[in-house]
Amino acid sequence: MTTLLILDLVGTFVFALSGAIAGIKKRLDLFGVLVISFAAGNAGGITRDILIGAVPPGAISNWMYIVVSMFAGLVIFFYSSFIHRHKNFILIFDGAGLALFAVTGTQKALTFGLNPLAAALLGMLTGIGGGIVRDLLINEIPTVLRAELYAVAALAGSFIVVAGYELNFHPATMSIIGAFTCFAIRFMAIRRGWKLPIADIGNES
Repeated sequence: MTTLLILDLVGTFVFALSGAIAGIKKRLDLFGVLVISFAAGNAGGITRDILIGAVPPGAISNWMYIVVSMFAGLVIFFYSSFIHRHKNFILIFDGAGLALFAVTGTQKALTFGLNPLAAALLGMLTGIGGGIVRDLLINEIPTVLRAELYAVAALAGSFIVVAGYELNFHPATMSIIGAFTCFAIRFMAIRRGWKLPIADIGNES
């Protein structure tokens, strides 16, 4: 099993956890929780694979992605009371999934011959894709459109991977550094309330 596949599966697992937690909070039944879990864990990877021509996508052709997603959903469903007492877990899992998918998406795009800029953007898309689908399925505005430095954090991690590729540094090392950077930015943004500016429309009459 390659390092890229391992990181991809770990990212799938933690994003699936965040999806399952969101489903629990919306009072979905077991089937609903598992659907959200799979969608959150795999939507970003499926989008990435389709765009780079890696078809059928790994989430469909490789049974491990399905098993990992379903396992994450079942864990959260049967330990939902513990999750309720630790509400910040969804943010931690979401940040970890964002970081892992950003770097694995970038690495896979580079492997398929995309130029560095396109690879970084695709890495960001891989990172935010699962969260977007998760939020839409539970009828919420996607986190990427309203939260503190979400896509920016993913893009930072992706650019580190690209820089390492251009400088011929070890891919696994750069993936770890990129993932850590992405998670750190996201975590600090949550703690400090860092946000991109929004338009000032003045007082509504």
